[in-house]
Amino acid sequence: MCRSGAGGPGSIHFRREKFAPKGGPDGGDGGRGGHVILRGNSQLWTLLHLKYTKHIFAKPGAGGEGARCSGRQGEDAIIELPIGCVVKHPETGEQLAEIMHEGQEIILFPGGRGGMGNTNFATPTMQAPRFAQPGEAGFEEWVVIELKVLADVGLVGFPNAGKSTLLSVVSAARPEIADYPFTTLTPNLGVVGYKEDRSFIMADIPGIIEGAAEGRGLGTRFLRHIERNSILLFMIPVDSPNIRREYDILLNEIQQYNPELLDKKRLLAVTKADMIDEELEQQMVADLPQGIPFVFISSMAQKNIGKLKDLIWQTLQAKAEEAKPLLFEQSQNKTWD
Repeated sequence: MCRSGAGGPGSIHFRREKFAPKGGPDGGDGGRGGHVILRGNSQLWTLLHLKYTKHIFAKPGAGGEGARCSGRQGEDAIIELPIGCVVKHPETGEQLAEIMHEGQEIILFPGGRGGMGNTNFATPTMQAPRFAQPGEAGFEEWVVIELKVLADVGLVGFPNAGKSTLLSVVSAARPEIADYPFTTLTPNLGVVGYKEDRSFIMADIPGIIEGAAEGRGLGTRFLRHIERNSILLFMIPVDSPNIRREYDILLNEIQQYNPELLDKKRLLAVTKADMIDEELEQQMVADLPQGIPFVFISSMAQKNIGKLKDLIWQTLQAKAEEAKPLLFEQSQNKTWD
């Protein structure tokens, strides 16, 4: 639960001095209550620091004082969040805020305004008002904070498709690897080095099963991470009974979750290719999904890993080139004060 601070009440006070026993009203305004502020922090990668923090309360503002002194503002409650977090309403699912870059600050719940002191209510016909304005109450609400992984490439596939093994081979990440389904329960990130000190970020996402969009398996807890990836790399093992059908199932689950994800660039990696020879590879090409770039790889044998990196990098560069005209058009339409 988050709660912003209440505003301080205005002061009811009259100036009293030796030679001015009836100096008139001089009550100051109350201070503003503290805001609940979200701040982006690129040094954070998880929400673990908030695991045992159930309530986040900002401080209330102080009341006004005499001599037209305003009350102190309440201390803000700042919530540090990793880049890629989304804050939603727990009941309606409405998105309240989104953290996209380092240092970004969003006032989630503003503090209540301080009340006006009796100085503000003095008029020629009411020169000694004996009332002041109370401060506004703070805003209190439960919120849901979700972390969506930001990565250039998201690995999509059924359990035990070789996603974690690939990530461990091409990066310094060390995800848990085993021969049973759902070994990966949380997304893992890895920085993949490329030629001339270039690199891109790859995300190992927990495996999808048919019906995941309806809550089967791990449900939609991992599908949200796919939204933040520039490229979706579908991974299907070479010993799959029907590669094209598995690809269609994966694509269908993504479409049911969010149809807009189909606009993302897609690549296909046929894994565990060390189990077959080149002649069999050529025969399998006709059975692969049409219209999607593919490569046969083996993480254990390091087969075509360099070719896969080349394909990913070329696709990322092509996507960046497509975005340039849009950015140019937006800059041309921008008005300057």
